[in-house]
Amino acid sequence: MEKRLRFHWSLSQAGDTFRKSKSLNTQSGVANIEAQIALCQRAEECGIDSMLMAIGFTRPDPMLLSLMLAQKLEKIKFMVAVRPGLISPTLFVQQINTLSCLVNGRVHINVVSGRSPQEHKYYGDFLNHDQRYERTAEFLAICNAFWQEEEEVNFQGNFYKIEKGKINTPFISPETSYPEIFLGGNSDRAAEIAGKYADCLWRFPDAPEKLQPQIQTVLAQGKEVGLLVSLITRPTQEEAIAAAQTLIERFGDKTKEVVREFHKQSDSEGFKSVFALSQNEQSHWITPYLWTGAVPYLGAPAIALVGSYENIAKAMMEYKAIGISQYLFMGWPDMEEMTHFAQGVKPLLGSVVTDS
Repeated sequence: MEKRLRFHWSLSQAGDTFRKSKSLNTQSGVANIEAQIALCQRAEECGIDSMLMAIGFTRPDPMLLSLMLAQKLEKIKFMVAVRPGLISPTLFVQQINTLSCLVNGRVHINVVSGRSPQEHKYYGDFLNHDQRYERTAEFLAICNAFWQEEEEVNFQGNFYKIEKGKINTPFISPETSYPEIFLGGNSDRAAEIAGKYADCLWRFPDAPEKLQPQIQTVLAQGKEVGLLVSLITRPTQEEAIAAAQTLIERFGDKTKEVVREFHKQSDSEGFKSVFALSQNEQSHWITPYLWTGAVPYLGAPAIALVGSYENIAKAMMEYKAIGISQYLFMGWPDMEEMTHFAQGVKPLLGSVVTDS
């Protein structure tokens, strides 16, 4: 069955549009609640499915923040990020199930194996990249066992041991008996785990012809693949390119050095590969619409679809043809890009868009 396109948006920049250009140690973990509520309200109006609730030492706890915001909004869902090394899988399922009861099931999960060994150590997590993915597989196997309503959960692995596990708080939703699970990662192991335990793999984009063979493992398992990508779209191609150029003109070499230092410390395959693409001195354009020009200033998630409404819609249909069915967007500022997308691009996608 053909998947309809669905759209999500990152909440991480609301109230601090260019936070990614700052050193991690200077980024505030205190949320701008008014700005976040305003962006969520706009997302509801624009037919966005969910807001990504990111995790990390520079942010508030995503579970608690989601609960608070859900009380202020009616339709939007919250994609709560989790790092398996920070919490017991049993307790996590109990917390997500409790959250579902309190927000009428408006919750997804974004599983993040991690990208910064240094930050992981803040939380007492000293595993390397490959070990973290192995732990993620065990974490999701246990979570899924609880959500499949097994009478009791028993598990023996290298990282977790669960004996006669029970949770008496069910996942409550008018649509499903378990949360939709998104898993982030560009590695082969991430694709393998997503195909087995998740509903959708998030990964950074590339040219469709290069991306297609890399996502077949997931699609063959009947799962979805989505792109984590920024967005700059305007009525004309010239306006979009001008907006992209204006964006990077505000930054300088100091910002580049901040981003370069972060990428040196990251062991994420996706982050490293996108940053490497951005160092191509001949061109920042991977395709006529996929641009890496902002990556040196705002990090790997700043790889962006740039173009007119018609060209962005065309690009998304090209990705759909190879199996891409979901998008996690961010923009500068998010409110403006979300409005451009909803009013200019989304109508051109017609019946391939999911009902909002």
